Amino acid sequence: MDVSGQTHGEHSGEVDEVLKDGSATINKEESGKSGGSWPERMRVRIPPEYRQELVQLCKLAGPVIISQMMVFMISFVSTVFCGHLGKTELAGVALSIAVVNVTGISIGTGLSLTCDTLISQTYGSGNLKRVGVILQRGILILLLACFPCWAILINTEPLLLAVKQSPEVASMSQLYVKIFMPALPAAFMYQLQGRYLQNQGIIWPQVITGVIANVLNAIINYIFLYPLDLGVAGSAAANAISQYTLAVVLYMYICWRGLHKATWGGWSLDCLQEWGPFIQLAIPSMLMLCLEWWMFELGGFLAGVISETELGAQSITYELAVVAYMFPLGFSAAASVRVGNALGSGNIEQAKLSCKVPIICAFIIACFVGASLSLARYAIGYIFTTEQDILQRVADVMFIFGFMHLADAIAAVTGGVLRGAGKQLVGALCNLVGFYFIGFPIGVSLMFAANMGIVGLWTGLTVCVLMQSIFFIAFLCKLDWKKAAELSPLMMQSW
Repeated sequence: MDVSGQTHGEHSGEVDEVLKDGSATINKEESGKSGGSWPERMRVRIPPEYRQELVQLCKLAGPVIISQMMVFMISFVSTVFCGHLGKTELAGVALSIAVVNVTGISIGTGLSLTCDTLISQTYGSGNLKRVGVILQRGILILLLACFPCWAILINTEPLLLAVKQSPEVASMSQLYVKIFMPALPAAFMYQLQGRYLQNQGIIWPQVITGVIANVLNAIINYIFLYPLDLGVAGSAAANAISQYTLAVVLYMYICWRGLHKATWGGWSLDCLQEWGPFIQLAIPSMLMLCLEWWMFELGGFLAGVISETELGAQSITYELAVVAYMFPLGFSAAASVRVGNALGSGNIEQAKLSCKVPIICAFIIACFVGASLSLARYAIGYIFTTEQDILQRVADVMFIFGFMHLADAIAAVTGGVLRGAGKQLVGALCNLVGFYFIGFPIGVSLMFAANMGIVGLWTGLTVCVLMQSIFFIAFLCKLDWKKAAELSPLMMQSW
């Protein structure tokens, strides 16, 4: 669906046509000439069905990359603004954002990933009104999930002190988190609205919303930090306001354009039933994301135990890693939607094709991104700080990160395929074993026992994601796609 707001109401027949034909004008004339430019020669060598799938993937992945980048930029801007206030402010805000992500944002985002299976397959099957009921269940469950998150967030300072963080940094983190806490429901609802639209192939509204929120966020950060001199508290307030801006503007856009009309039949008592099956899928979906996310955020806490320099370098490396991850994340989301729609409509061959193409694309892009970050490792840290000791540590990690990103990109896209096929439990178990029984022990041993600091941590993570990507690819090669397609309508019958 495009930004004009026109809805897809023609049920599964139109979905099948979109999946098969790509809804794009593609030149099918195969030129056997050896002449012409290299892009033309390359185009000729790519099979037509792969080109069609690539076009559809890019239509989904491109806006997803931009929209996710817009969400990330909210906290990124806070880090940049506060990083120029001083080393302690940078460490405090970095730790605050890590706490919010671990005990808040990751939970809501993970639970919303349930839609990658339920909504994509339900929409692909043509049962459009049931999509609205799934959304209603998601709204209620995510709002209830805010309460345990708040219970942890309000105790941020004592928890940080218990894990040996600096008292000054812990106090600053508590201030930031308390100001941000009221914005948690808005952050959850924005994620859910985004998944609701994304799994129907509607992406551009999130991009528009993200641009508006980021412009407002930058302006508010500047006003609060400099003319008003509110420091870290001002940055936290700007972040909270921006989260509500994202959720409210996207909701208003959906209502204005009528993007909900095809799938929303009004509030129904059905949304209060069948919570068990929803949660059975939601928990693995959440764990599949959170087990990985928490491990990266845990690096900040471990780095803070060593020194503020290590914590500052870890926070910068993490921010850069997230930016690099946006590209495979876009293809992961696109693969999840395409595979889920294909299985929902019973199109096995299309599901296989939608699995192969994004993996190839992610591999190629990851090679370029990883190499670029490795080559620019001595300069890229200046975006955040001018502290030379921090810059050197960032440069040390970036060389290793170039290799790590390649494996992580493949793991991300294959994970998206698993979500589309409803195999979140496999992904969650793989992440549990890979990160916490392989990557974490190796990383911590190198970090402390070998005195390698955050370089050791990222070395352990590199080993983990390499093994993870190999396992996911092997699993997909052995996956019974026919059985997965048969299970899809059975799953939908319970909704």
